[in-house]
Amino acid sequence: MNPVNILIMGNNRLASSLSECWQLNNYHVVHHLENMEKVNFVIETENLDKETKQMQLGDIEKSISKDTPILTTTLGWSATEVASWLMYPERVIGFAAFDNVKDAPGIEAVLPLQGKESYLLYVTEQFKQIGKEVIEVDEDEPGLVYPRILSMIVNEAAYALMEQTASARDIDRAMKLGTNYPAGPLEWAAEIGIDNVYAVLQGLYQHLGEERYRPASLIKKLVYANWIGHATKKDFYYFEKRKNKEFTKM
Repeated sequence: MNPVNILIMGNNRLASSLSECWQLNNYHVVHHLENMEKVNFVIETENLDKETKQMQLGDIEKSISKDTPILTTTLGWSATEVASWLMYPERVIGFAAFDNVKDAPGIEAVLPLQGKESYLLYVTEQFKQIGKEVIEVDEDEPGLVYPRILSMIVNEAAYALMEQTASARDIDRAMKLGTNYPAGPLEWAAEIGIDNVYAVLQGLYQHLGEERYRPASLIKKLVYANWIGHATKKDFYYFEKRKNKEFTKM
């Protein structure tokens, strides 16, 4: 059996987590287009910057066969929109996962309007080989299901913190006790990446135009400051301590 070669593009935690998944299962992973071996499929992971994503996908398409599947993250865009940027949109599959994908039992995937079912079946089989289930989502919208719902919960928790309804710790504690969640929404945001939460909310807000998806201004501020959670060790708790001047002076 010939080895399966995967090109994973993106300079972020999602790309790193995905790379670890595949390498642990003896797949050959490459990260650069230069001197690239023939790849069986591509995973593209840019979530925040549209121009970077378009440029990255354009470079990928110039470097691979026209029938190579491209799995692209759609936290901030619909798969149909992303597919429209390419010359061969039928091989695009959208997926939604957070930075902790390595420890998750599966991912969500969606077929864009231009997509062919055969590519989705191929990608599903590859994830099955590494023990991950692919949930096929019917409606192609930013964030799909789990990322969308969790991001909405985080957004409401951020509003509660902004409005001083309770402290960050008490917001998380109340949600854990009230729902039996393993983590509170603000803790969860730090784990999955506050920048990813922002990408989903902003994508939904632009795509659907409904006020309920507007990202809380605090989430925007944290992303601008690069206080995005575990990747930077700065999050909602860090913000609250800074605001309350709880840091010990050096």
